[in-house]
Amino acid sequence: MAGILIVDDAAFMRLTIRKMLEKNGIEVVGEAENGIEAISEYNKLKPDLVTMDITMPEMTGIDALKEIMKQDSKARIIMITAMGQEALVKEAVMNGAKGFVVKPFNEEHILQTIRQLIVA
Repeated sequence: MAGILIVDDAAFMRLTIRKMLEKNGIEVVGEAENGIEAISEYNKLKPDLVTMDITMPEMTGIDALKEIMKQDSKARIIMITAMGQEALVKEAVMNGAKGFVVKPFNEEHILQTIRQLIVA
């Protein structure tokens, strides 16, 4: 099963996603709390998939997405977004995001989205 990098500025959200994935047999290879760390960790870990929060300090998820896609056009990134950020989701998808999950998400939806991309 694939290794996943979790990117979110909220520690509790990273922990929630990590627990959800690990209990379903999906390996988490790393975490980052902003876009700058996300790029660094992506380059270091070469994960199969990234879950990326959109709204973060220092560098947004969209800016990190653009940078990662520039470096690796095959990167698989799922954006995690709060309700009401449709314009940002559209921008993310146009810049290479492979999917998105809206918070508050349910476990089955996030697992289904991740499994579709890992198998793809």
